[in-house]
Amino acid sequence: MDTGDEKLFYFAYGSNMDPEQMKERQAKFFSRKGAVLRGWQLVFNVESKTWKCGVANIVEKEAAKVEGVLYEITKNSLDELDRYEGFPRKYQRKLLSVESEGKEYKAEVYISKENKDGLKPSKRYLKQLLKGQDVLSKEYVEMLRKVETQD
Repeated sequence: MDTGDEKLFYFAYGSNMDPEQMKERQAKFFSRKGAVLRGWQLVFNVESKTWKCGVANIVEKEAAKVEGVLYEITKNSLDELDRYEGFPRKYQRKLLSVESEGKEYKAEVYISKENKDGLKPSKRYLKQLLKGQDVLSKEYVEMLRKVETQD
């Protein structure tokens, strides 16, 4: 019987890297640590009415990598995130391999279905991503700080 209490992993590379936002979204987590997704690149090609700017997404790119936060969550928490992320209408979810602390994990990852070229994030949105800097590499944090914004 599915109670929704079973644990799984979720990889966040956008605004959900902020643990406070996860709590606001009722996405209970048991652990939070830095992780790397290889073969994908961070882009800002999703138009957000909430943030009023381009927001994070990932696209496949062979030599690239995306850093983010690996959360251990419940199925119920994933259901809550689905609601906020617009799954399955706006986003698809893929089970991808991420690396953290020398181990490989299969994690749920949201990938947008609605992409638009020419978008840029706002300074406010990038500040939200930087709330994950406690578990990101210094190099990745510097890369995020250098992303060109719309303002």
